[in-house]
Amino acid sequence: MSETSIKVLTYNIHKGFSMGNRRFVLHDIRDSLRQINADIVFLQEIHGEKPISNGRFDDWPTNNQFEFLADEVWQHHAYGKNAIYKAGHHGNAILSKYPFIEWENIDVSIMKKASRSLLHGTILIPDSKTKIHIICIHLGLFERERENQLVTLARRINSHIPADEPLIIAGDFNDWRGNAERHLREDLGLKEVFKSTYGAHARTFPAWLPMLSMDRIYYRGFKIQQCNNLSGQPWRRMSDHTPLFAELIFSDEKFK
Repeated sequence: MSETSIKVLTYNIHKGFSMGNRRFVLHDIRDSLRQINADIVFLQEIHGEKPISNGRFDDWPTNNQFEFLADEVWQHHAYGKNAIYKAGHHGNAILSKYPFIEWENIDVSIMKKASRSLLHGTILIPDSKTKIHIICIHLGLFERERENQLVTLARRINSHIPADEPLIIAGDFNDWRGNAERHLREDLGLKEVFKSTYGAHARTFPAWLPMLSMDRIYYRGFKIQQCNNLSGQPWRRMSDHTPLFAELIFSDEKFK
């Protein structure tokens, strides 16, 4: 039986700006992500297109933000719009060292002014027949909105992901009350990395003094090797969220 380690990181990058939009920090984010060197990076609030900023910032990238962050480290990436406006759009992105078999962006918007989506990709580890499903998520701000989006997520998983295929769901759940547990743990049999390891979700917002548990990494079909809330420097001076990192282990044996 062979085991494979998968290092994942989830991060709401706040469109590349520091808290309060005081500084453009996308270059710092790229440098910091490279130091962590995760295999799969789940990103929220990332610009796919925003040409209006090109003239305002000398260091604004000439390509879109997810390609700028991916560069030569993560050769495979997927992007899904979930907020479209006159000056461009932003959404979720997944950067991966492993090739995608397929990916799809699923619209879960409830309100026109608060567009949301689920970015569902499937990757194949080289020299392995195991498919891993990865879903990048950014849920709405209102509880009723999130409830509807979680129902859609559950339906997507039940209809598109076989129960014996590994699954990782990561992102900004905006679920500071912990109500998502009923759908993800009880209905779908998923576990959350930090709650499984430490008995509580990681506090990730606001970055300068994290008080609320907004960001999560849920999993099925893995064992936890390690996990870390990256709440120190340099992360606390970049986005308004702190990133979460986890190293997960999977094999051809089903984990209980």
